[in-house]
Amino acid sequence: MDRERLLEEYHRIRGFSEQLCRPLAVDDYQIQSVTETSPPKWHLAHVSWFFETFVLDPFKPDYAPFNADFHYLFNSYYYTIGAMHPRPRRGLLSRPTLEQVLEYRRHIDVQLDALISLDGDADWEALAFRITLGLHHEQQHQELLLMDIKHNFSVNPIKPAYRDDLKSPQGEAPPVRWLEQEGGLHSIGHSGDGFAYDNETPRHSVLIYDHRLADRLVSNAEYLEFIEDGGYRNPALWLSDGWARLQQEGWRQPLYWESRDDTWTQFTLGGTRPLNPHEPICHLSFYEADAYARWAGRRLPREEELELMLAEQPIAGNFVDNGLLHPAPAGAGGQWYGDLWAWTASPYTPYPGFRPLTGSMGEYNGKFMSSQMVLRGGSCATSAGHMRPGYRNFFYPHERWMFSGLRLAEDA
Repeated sequence: MDRERLLEEYHRIRGFSEQLCRPLAVDDYQIQSVTETSPPKWHLAHVSWFFETFVLDPFKPDYAPFNADFHYLFNSYYYTIGAMHPRPRRGLLSRPTLEQVLEYRRHIDVQLDALISLDGDADWEALAFRITLGLHHEQQHQELLLMDIKHNFSVNPIKPAYRDDLKSPQGEAPPVRWLEQEGGLHSIGHSGDGFAYDNETPRHSVLIYDHRLADRLVSNAEYLEFIEDGGYRNPALWLSDGWARLQQEGWRQPLYWESRDDTWTQFTLGGTRPLNPHEPICHLSFYEADAYARWAGRRLPREEELELMLAEQPIAGNFVDNGLLHPAPAGAGGQWYGDLWAWTASPYTPYPGFRPLTGSMGEYNGKFMSSQMVLRGGSCATSAGHMRPGYRNFFYPHERWMFSGLRLAEDA
């Protein structure tokens, strides 16, 4: 990517983070409802810290930090960089103020402008890669912003809407089509074209068996049948850890669902809405997705099965760019990208021959390859330009606050 194009992308992506925050009142920037979420103010500061720490410090001679305290306050999990403020206590940081955080962002933008525009930089390739990585990192945090804002608002008894002008998705879910996929030796992983995270490498061969994939995500109506059939009361359907979590947390339905007088509602970024039976079921843990698949007599797809199918599809769907900020019913052509991240049956582990990035950047993905599961396909909170067939998202199996759903598979 040349300097002019990279500078344009930098300002577009950075501007979108602030655009997502415009509907917020100043009080909303401070909330952290659970350990998994972070205050919007922290997100805005952290992504700026990322550019300061991994781009400006190593590439801009004589760069002086904006505020030395920010090195501790806004480090997320880079232990090789230094100590950090504990994640569960990010919501206690009333200072720096929102105004100071926005000033920090402006400072970083001015510095990056100058760095990108500097002619004759012998390290341009390395610099451009690091900035591009930072931009994809910011796009990840844009999705986290929406996830966290939704959860932060959901714990408020009056259930405020993030935006009251969001449109409700339209359409009806078509019958599921089962697509036959031939087994054999296939290659998956980053092919070398364009940006990818290190955990998508190296490209390698996998043995796949004949199988079928559902062409759309499971709908609310279909999942409601599982609930009404006692799915949350039948331990035979659940993995041991999932059943223990269900008992501990008192799960009886997906996150954000509520039933009153036999009427189901769902909390959304547009406020509380009647449950639309045609929309895909969202905010499921891996345990719930696996239990449903077991109940349905099917299974969850493996990540390599989904990647091969995604590679055949155009990267088009209900992304954050559409402005719905909520999953929509599948169209006639199926449902592959966008709407919801689909849980897979694959644990998040390294590909054969995996090597993390060198230095502190190696902490970005590699050290999380334990006890998490892979999700594929993007969501209604993902930017379309951030998506590719080999993208490996990952979460712990009990987590539900992200935009996660499920697609069924079966052996042929």
